Amino acid sequence: MLRKILIVEDNEQNRIMVRDILQYHGYEVIEAHDGEEGLSMARRHMPALVLMDIQMPVMDGLSAGQALRNDPGTSAIKLIALTSFAMKGDREKIMRAGFDDYIAKPIDTRRLPEIVKKYVGSGI
Repeated sequence: MLRKILIVEDNEQNRIMVRDILQYHGYEVIEAHDGEEGLSMARRHMPALVLMDIQMPVMDGLSAGQALRNDPGTSAIKLIALTSFAMKGDREKIMRAGFDDYIAKPIDTRRLPEIVKKYVGSGI
């Protein structure tokens, strides 16, 4: 059974890159363009993992991640922040919002599959 991963990212190039890497490694991928759409899709599709950009229009990733954590129906979904935030204290702020991990941009494309596998197992 394929492991389903939701990518929530407003930058199309980033979304395509992450999608292609994950599909190559055998994961089923669904996509959302902003936090509000991501929240809705997570509730509808119940992915094993959500890769969530933090800075997005409509609803930012921190708010969407907190909403997923506070909803008993989605609280068990693994959440990984994808962000270009690199200031001291940003990682702690993201982790306090309920995320399981944090990946800084630019994304290391060789490490991404390793990190995902750590949280949800292999794609196939």
